[in-house]
Amino acid sequence: MRDAPFASGPGQRGDCGVPIKVSLPREHEPTMRDDAPPSSPLAQPEPLSHGLKQRHLTMLGLGGVIGAGLFVGSGAGIAVAGPGIVLSYLIAGTLAMLVMRMLGEMSAAMPASGAFSVHAERALGRWAGFSVGWLYWFLLVVVLAVEATGAARIANGWVPGFPQWAWVLVFMLVFTAANLAAVKNFGEFEFWFAALKVGAIVLFLVLGVLAIAGWLPDTDPVGLANLTGQSGFLPHGAEGVVSGVLAVVFAFGGLEVVTIAAAETEDPARNVARAVRSAVWRILFFYVGSMLVVVTLLPWTAMEPGRSPYVAVLDAIGVPAAGQIMNVVVFVALLSALNANLYGSSRMVFSLAERGEAPRGLLRVSAGGVPRRAVLASVAFGFVSVLLNLKWPDSVFLYMLNAVGAVLLFVWALIAVSQLRLRRRIEREAPETLTLRMWGFPWLTWLALAAMAAVVVLMLTDEGARPQVLWSAAATAAVLLVAWVREFRTRSTSSAPSPKRN
Repeated sequence: MRDAPFASGPGQRGDCGVPIKVSLPREHEPTMRDDAPPSSPLAQPEPLSHGLKQRHLTMLGLGGVIGAGLFVGSGAGIAVAGPGIVLSYLIAGTLAMLVMRMLGEMSAAMPASGAFSVHAERALGRWAGFSVGWLYWFLLVVVLAVEATGAARIANGWVPGFPQWAWVLVFMLVFTAANLAAVKNFGEFEFWFAALKVGAIVLFLVLGVLAIAGWLPDTDPVGLANLTGQSGFLPHGAEGVVSGVLAVVFAFGGLEVVTIAAAETEDPARNVARAVRSAVWRILFFYVGSMLVVVTLLPWTAMEPGRSPYVAVLDAIGVPAAGQIMNVVVFVALLSALNANLYGSSRMVFSLAERGEAPRGLLRVSAGGVPRRAVLASVAFGFVSVLLNLKWPDSVFLYMLNAVGAVLLFVWALIAVSQLRLRRRIEREAPETLTLRMWGFPWLTWLALAAMAAVVVLMLTDEGARPQVLWSAAATAAVLLVAWVREFRTRSTSSAPSPKRN
């Protein structure tokens, strides 16, 4: 299969101004402004708005993966790994960091609104870009329903007289309006949401360290009793650590949106490199550090199923109204994820349309550079997902959720394979664009791929996780089949002899 081009149109330069030889395998639909008739001079290819600033991107990178999965879901990991959950988060976080570094390398060299979908197409061909793009879009719009429903459940607890479905409607309308208006609205929402989440984690770490040292009122130094007691640091052995990895690895999903958003900044290459550098280590510190505080302060056997370990710690050190404080943080985390997923899904489907892999009508953008039809298409399916979640949470929606349960691993795997292919090509054709490099290339990339394969195998051996792998594999196979049929038809059409003229 021949290499796909770096640039998006004939005679263009690369995003960093480097001349690149370009050939287009098919005609691309020009992006149309809403206020321009199709025949006007304005009906020309137009980039999306560059309304995001460096501070938006940096905070999105820091707060993008700090969500309900950490604040609430981490309790399930502690239950199966005990204090060894620290190692589980270290392993899962390291894998996520490697993937983010690979994605950052490609995005800094070749910024694009479709990010890894565009990279996969350039590295492996149309089938790869089509498959990973649509699977990721499906993942985002399905998970969006979980986030909207979770936030509505919390809000309904505060205001019982307002029904849960009405809260869902309010959230969806508010964030749809924010995403339709201007990309800077998305950036501002995410900046403050992420700032609150990061602030909550930092405050938790400070209070936790003070409590461990016995420097808070009515506290004594804890020491290592909770790390070494209750059957030791690894009460369930290495198997418990592995089970913990399966429980927490998907909490790191969301990092990818940073590279999608980078395309809408003034200097995508520079900004995405800075965001990735500042995010990867701090995110690992937040996750591993907060888990270390939890299992040091409290016996792991004291964790109650379904209860946030963060609330348990705050209660233990005497923080008043700890449960309500954490409810507010989780509520903000869910709304932040909803906002980011709506943004990411709209830009992904817009990028697919740019490359002829989605309906061409989605290419139309507003005068302010917002792909409004792509936003509406994504939120429309999001509404459908929410309705399914409210009406049939244990049947229809459960099947949909299982169908995307392991898709993140497929996305990560294609990111790694794409980086293996593109790194050599970039070094050969435009080495000056490699402003951010993957560590230990190619060995750490191969190690990350091996780790992903190991996670899939382990999920297949786990009774609870097996349905996610099987349903996700079926969804992936269906999309791949569509991609290959499209590829076959395109090649058949292009190879067919032209009719002779009389």
